Amino acid sequence: MAVRRRIDPETGRNALDRWKDARAVGAAPVDRTTLATAVRFTLEELAARHEGNSVEVRVPPFGVTQCIPGPRHTRGTPPNVIETDPETWLSLVTGSLSFAEATASAAVTASGTRADLTEELPLFG
Repeated sequence: MAVRRRIDPETGRNALDRWKDARAVGAAPVDRTTLATAVRFTLEELAARHEGNSVEVRVPPFGVTQCIPGPRHTRGTPPNVIETDPETWLSLVTGSLSFAEATASAAVTASGTRADLTEELPLFG
């Protein structure tokens, strides 16, 4: 089943590039709309590249997605959950932070036996 996209890929990629450029030069953080677009686009990209329902990735307040093939949950809290803030998430998907570093520093909380995105990240180099 194909992932339904709400963010145009070009718009999402542009938002992600603006976020990366601002970080690279030490500029002020991007505006909230750009940050939200970048996060939502990358969550959609994760779900498109790794379709499934066994892991839920949460990046409050901007989005949530399910990904990774495996057992599907249907009610209540899913058994495999990853949660982080927007800045950490974008650092993970661009490769400036590894999943192991993020979990070790508690920037990411991961619960469940499948809650490890080491093989899936980064999405963009």
